[in-house]
Amino acid sequence: MNQISPAFAPAIAPAIAPGETFDGAWPFRARYSGAPGFQMHYVDEGSGPETLLLLHGEPTWGYLFRHQIVGWAEQNRVIAIDHMGFGKSETPRHRTYWLQDHIDNLERFVLARDLRGLTLVMHDFGGPVGMGLAIRHPDRIKRIVSVDGPTPLGQPDLIDRLMANAAIAPWFQWILQAEAERSLEEVLGHLGYNILSTLKLNGFERNEIISDNWLAAYRAPFPTPGQAAGAIGWAKGFATGAHRFEIPYAAAARDLARKPALALWGAADRTLHADHFLPLFRQAFPDGEVRLLAGAGHYSPEDAPAEVTSAVSHFVARSVA
Repeated sequence: MNQISPAFAPAIAPAIAPGETFDGAWPFRARYSGAPGFQMHYVDEGSGPETLLLLHGEPTWGYLFRHQIVGWAEQNRVIAIDHMGFGKSETPRHRTYWLQDHIDNLERFVLARDLRGLTLVMHDFGGPVGMGLAIRHPDRIKRIVSVDGPTPLGQPDLIDRLMANAAIAPWFQWILQAEAERSLEEVLGHLGYNILSTLKLNGFERNEIISDNWLAAYRAPFPTPGQAAGAIGWAKGFATGAHRFEIPYAAAARDLARKPALALWGAADRTLHADHFLPLFRQAFPDGEVRLLAGAGHYSPEDAPAEVTSAVSHFVARSVA
């Protein structure tokens, strides 16, 4: 049994027990790292010459990638973390939950385990978190895979495109309105009740897979407002301008631009519109591959699980150096 160290007592313990599988849908062994200053949950499955590091976004956890983990682990080592305040990770009481904090956490995790030759697979805010790691340590990155995840790399029109997207995205419009009305913490503090409406607002398309067990998995991390600090922090950081993108040195940007890169984007993503974010990806990775997923929304690992699994598997196989 994984015990929570007394050193981390100020943190709120994860709401999901280490051994919880959600009726077998999440069959992976729970592992924990204290390197980021709290108990960060991760899974480490499979083996092989390639290591895939999976980074989820808002308001999900590693469960989002459950189908992909099974497929990719057949020939690769697959590591999926839960960010601070999400999934089976702890929720520290006295930490901030801004982008730069998540980058710091990921960096500490990667350095503690001395992970190298990484293929980053990034969804939603996992994109800027992963890109922050890549900018700090380009020598540890082998490939970039964006799955509806922004890839900030110092593009000159980055902020303009982010703001243009926010002006038409229901999720970001709601965040700004809720912050102005001082209701953001109240609403997101009850994600245990309104998780489905949040996923739908962001662009979840496959209603036929919704079940009691599926809903239980996504609402389980957030039974109390205190345990929703991660989800609140990401939204509030956008509304207040507290997030800080990692700024690349020219050498790091050039190094990363030459790495194999793939963008998979849900054509029906209404939170991060392809028209705004794929140009940013192409600027960062001029030789990168781009694929739109028909019928998929923002949560494309759920909406198009087989396509995402297959596309990344073939991309990794093609770009082995």
